[in-house]
Amino acid sequence: MFKTVPVEEAVGMVLPHDVTEIIKDKKKGVAFKKGHIIQHKDINYLKRLGKDNIYVLSLTDDTIHENEAATILAKALTGTGVEHTEQPVEGKITVKAGMDGLLRINKEALFQFNMLGEVMCATLHDNTPVQKGEIVAATRLIPLVTSRELVEKAKEAALSGIPVVEVMELSAKKVGLVITGSEVFHGRIEDRFEQVLRQKLALLGSEVTIVRIAPDDKDIIAREINSCIEHGAELIVTSGGMSVDPDDVTREGILKAGATEVVYGTPVLPGAMFLVGKIGQIPVLGLPACGMYHKITVFDLILPRILTGQKIGRTELAELGHGGLCRNCRTCNYPVCNFGK
Repeated sequence: MFKTVPVEEAVGMVLPHDVTEIIKDKKKGVAFKKGHIIQHKDINYLKRLGKDNIYVLSLTDDTIHENEAATILAKALTGTGVEHTEQPVEGKITVKAGMDGLLRINKEALFQFNMLGEVMCATLHDNTPVQKGEIVAATRLIPLVTSRELVEKAKEAALSGIPVVEVMELSAKKVGLVITGSEVFHGRIEDRFEQVLRQKLALLGSEVTIVRIAPDDKDIIAREINSCIEHGAELIVTSGGMSVDPDDVTREGILKAGATEVVYGTPVLPGAMFLVGKIGQIPVLGLPACGMYHKITVFDLILPRILTGQKIGRTELAELGHGGLCRNCRTCNYPVCNFGK
């Protein structure tokens, strides 16, 4: 398939792969590209890179080079909402988000793909919010060459069901916001929730179109929720009143408004007293008071998933326990952190 040649004897030969140069804290890149014809002046440079020998490659009909393999693998792994580089660099193809949205990873298919051994794909975490142009995955063949049969098996594993890597578009919703609490309703304190939630929703392409303020009265809360729906709200968010205090009756109001498939409580901090349900086909999210104090809560983990049409129930919430503890970093870098992953 290929043989090793001392670099001094390789003048005039063609490199079958990229040669990488790494300078600590300064550079990692291609020093010699695949296809480069080795010259006398290259010998010392190659030796400084640790290349006392090079490969001379001879492919057969049954073997495949890393660059061709990477192209095949990238096409098989990717679905909607992503794009990948046309040409491999150092044998690797990177996959980028083709739009702002939510990254979805078929973790089981990815696992089966990587179990094959001579191929690899690395990704960001499933359900990570991403922006257009952001690198979300990369794939390559690990050896310089391998059998075409193995690459075909890897291709089949990647194409076995839902795409391994895709970015889902976030739907733009008209949002009804119901702010609860007698202290706000009677003007004893100024509401701080509305502006925070408007900003979070706007960043994801949705808009608060109707706001209602209700006292700690389950009947009034229910009435205001239904008023939002009557005025065209496609998503309901309530703020406050989700704890165990006797005055906190928002959850009862949500139930009285007709909510079904209600799940209350999550293994996430901040956000343990979060609620998710639906009225008809309209999602309802009950946000506890922590959403006013903490920059990122369970609300930020769930909202993008709701906007891609995912069904969120007890199972989905329970899965968030692993990684569901926010570190409360002095400088928040979410989603570039472990929270919710």
